[in-house]
Amino acid sequence: MSRKKIITSAFSNLYTDQRIEKVCQTLHENGYDVELIGNNWGGAENMERPYLFSRIPLVSKTLKTAYFEFNWKLYWELYGKVKENKNVILHANDLDALLPNYLISKKYKIPLVFDSHEIFSEMPAVQGKMSQKLWRYLQDKIVPKLEFMMTASGSYAKWFQNKYGLQPVVVQNAPRKIDYPIEIPGNQPKIVLYQGAINPFRGIDKAILAMHHLENVIFKIAGDGPRKKEYEDLVIKENLQHKVEFLGKLLPEDLRKITVTADLGMSIEENGGESYFYSLPNKVLDCIQARVPLIMANLPEMTNIKNQFDVGEIIENHLPETIAAAVQKILDKGRKNYQPELEKAAEVLCWENEELKLLETFEKASQKIIN
Repeated sequence: MSRKKIITSAFSNLYTDQRIEKVCQTLHENGYDVELIGNNWGGAENMERPYLFSRIPLVSKTLKTAYFEFNWKLYWELYGKVKENKNVILHANDLDALLPNYLISKKYKIPLVFDSHEIFSEMPAVQGKMSQKLWRYLQDKIVPKLEFMMTASGSYAKWFQNKYGLQPVVVQNAPRKIDYPIEIPGNQPKIVLYQGAINPFRGIDKAILAMHHLENVIFKIAGDGPRKKEYEDLVIKENLQHKVEFLGKLLPEDLRKITVTADLGMSIEENGGESYFYSLPNKVLDCIQARVPLIMANLPEMTNIKNQFDVGEIIENHLPETIAAAVQKILDKGRKNYQPELEKAAEVLCWENEELKLLETFEKASQKIIN
């Protein structure tokens, strides 16, 4: 019996997207013939995967035109592949790759699984812009008609359910289980780690200023993004070069090696709209799996985890003094003393539990393939 084919697509250069990597790996390991399509926006770094992947070349100079160019080219890429083989499942990641997948799905009557990593139409980057109206229009027209949908947090699922009456499957972006003993380093100075995109509303600038109120602590920022230069300039302006270090963009496997060395992690997203408000950031689950305690924002998904497992501290506001006090509280308690609760949380919040729901969704979709 031939392996069922899945064509996964995303507006991504694929290099650091942990969710797509885990999803495709799981599907590949469970007998699906996976083909992944991204683009070269933001670079086309070399990478190796055990399944076929490609990047659509884009010539656009702005993100707005890149979205249009990618969707147009993706449509014809999917059209060519599906015309040759209709025994496939389409898998669209986020709203910015959904339209061509939906059109091809309707044209050839083939199943489509939509994975909404966030509430794309409510992200800070599109708020108040003409493009937000377009994304909302596409979302309103397409999402209610979908049969198979996944999303990354329970709060996201409730949002889509309330708005469109469907029930997405919640597949949290948890890392794979670390089931070997983790050695707690005796760092001097102590390490506070931020990992992820350097975007607005992440609390990074406030955390930098919090370093004025902390001694024997270094703040490491792993990632890249549009606010990096601004925050580098802030560090220089505040004369904090000895307390703040930018590590740059890292491959997921390299980032994991750094996460386990931290004394505490940070996920203090601000309320930058509904997509941020209802998010469960990857970094929270990554730190939990690395048995690293966190300071977290007072947002629904993070307070929900804190209520179940004492894995760190919730900040009530984003004043630098408040952030510093939460950091100091965790450092005073010590990473070792958080280990029992982190162990409990890591057993529950791992990819091995989440991928079961993923596989069930694709099994249902595969039954819709018309041979």
